[in-house]
Amino acid sequence: MDPAPFIDIYCERTTGAFWAEPINALTNLAFIIAALVVWPAAWRRRERSLLELTVIALVGVIGVGSFLFHTLATPLSAALDVIPIWLFFFLYILLLFVRITNGKTFDIIGYMIATIMGFALVVYLVGLLSRGGEAPLNGSLQYAPALIAMAVASVIAVWRDHPVWRYFAGATAIFIMSLTFRSLDQSTCMATAGIGTHFLWHILNATVLGLLLMGAVRELPPKN
Repeated sequence: MDPAPFIDIYCERTTGAFWAEPINALTNLAFIIAALVVWPAAWRRRERSLLELTVIALVGVIGVGSFLFHTLATPLSAALDVIPIWLFFFLYILLLFVRITNGKTFDIIGYMIATIMGFALVVYLVGLLSRGGEAPLNGSLQYAPALIAMAVASVIAVWRDHPVWRYFAGATAIFIMSLTFRSLDQSTCMATAGIGTHFLWHILNATVLGLLLMGAVRELPPKN
């Protein structure tokens, strides 16, 4: 009987075994730590925000989903890895729009529609670049919408001289480093003795999400 197929797209994995990617799997603890660090600041509010707490909890869920993918390496675990990431992306943007519009429904809807249209356009353009062969940059182009959104948010915050710009700009800079390490994973496999650089994507990404969360909690609190 043929062994069960598994997804093999990272340097560290050489077999279908559960612990074939120990470093990639265990570094997902960084996401859980990031969520635990930020959670108390949101929980201590007099009036807690369900959306804010959900976004924070999703960072922990991202760690769990990624852990499952780097251990099970199945299509289902791949979905559990990707879905929480993009759910966080859209809910975090929704949280920002709720805060900056003071909860004005029509403004929020308009901003979200514009965001979704921009997201769809970037995904379409990335799809054109990825046609007819292996995905460029080890598949990292799929995160182009997130990078663009963070860069735009940073520019707007700087332009308005809002203190949250430090969190957004820092997160954007670290995300660029994170994407670089994700892209170099396979090409650095021999130089890193079969470890690769994907684990740095986890650690740096957890830092990015922690900064984004702390920026929203500290500098964009709900208005009374």
